[in-house]
Amino acid sequence: MATHHELHSSPDTVHWGFFDAALPPVLTVASGDRVTLHCVSGAPEDMPGPPFEVLPELRAIHDRIKPRMRGHILTGPVAVQGAMPGDMLEVRVIDVALRQDWGYNVQRPLLGTLPEDFPQLRRMHIPIDRQRRIATMPWGTELPLAPFFGIMGVAPPAHYGAQSSIEPREYGGNIDLKEMVPGTTLLLPVWAEGALFSAGDGHGMQGDGEVCLTALETSLSGTFEFVLHKHAGLRFPRALTPTHYIAMGLDADLDDAARQALREMIRWIGELTGLPAPDAYTLCSLACDLRVTQLVDGNKGIHAMLPRAALPGARPYPPEPGLQT
Repeated sequence: MATHHELHSSPDTVHWGFFDAALPPVLTVASGDRVTLHCVSGAPEDMPGPPFEVLPELRAIHDRIKPRMRGHILTGPVAVQGAMPGDMLEVRVIDVALRQDWGYNVQRPLLGTLPEDFPQLRRMHIPIDRQRRIATMPWGTELPLAPFFGIMGVAPPAHYGAQSSIEPREYGGNIDLKEMVPGTTLLLPVWAEGALFSAGDGHGMQGDGEVCLTALETSLSGTFEFVLHKHAGLRFPRALTPTHYIAMGLDADLDDAARQALREMIRWIGELTGLPAPDAYTLCSLACDLRVTQLVDGNKGIHAMLPRAALPGARPYPPEPGLQT
């Protein structure tokens, strides 16, 4: 029978700034289990004063842990029993909950999409109304919240060693895909024993591009259901929403990221339908949207979105847990 676990953020259950296959898991679960991960966000300099309240576990993390690399505070890793390199981890996003009444947005020198235009450090604290699900900007505009986790990822290949949490890669990480709200699914290739899933970088909302460097950064709790697929052969993250297939591309060059996302989608269409690549290429030109995920994380992101209605005869996906391929 599946079990629902809960993992709180604390100095003993987070890692700051990096992914690493050598990290021991702080929780081990079975395929089919659900885990609620409580996550925090922000360095000491990002903390606001009154009337906002800072979560006590975030203060404890600041007091006891220093970042190993410049990056994010991540809760985990969570090991999935039986996961081995070559498998696929299906991560179903069941729920995302706001944990605090504020978020922040930062512009930093030499970073962001237009560093030459905005060279000064600028930090803004933004009130969050969790009941009304809106954030109020300093100039009075109310924006609807759409919370999601900027970072969901597994451990990188062991030979990579420790990798900064800033650059998204083939193991996921800082993909900043705003479509990853409750009811969606992230598919991740497994690169290390146990998969070693971590999450963090809570966003109250974000526009495609995340152009100034940060979104509405805040602390979130997420409930995820993990399903292991053996020998799936997945090479790069993919996502599913109720309406779309999403293939991803990540590269320092935005054109190369677009090419990668498109090639991944063409490959996926072939897997789902058996369509020859030239036909899938034509279908993408007619029905697939290429969107800029983010421009600011070293490896820029493009996501290719194909309506599920465009593949009415598609095979079920993902395959059944444990399917041998």
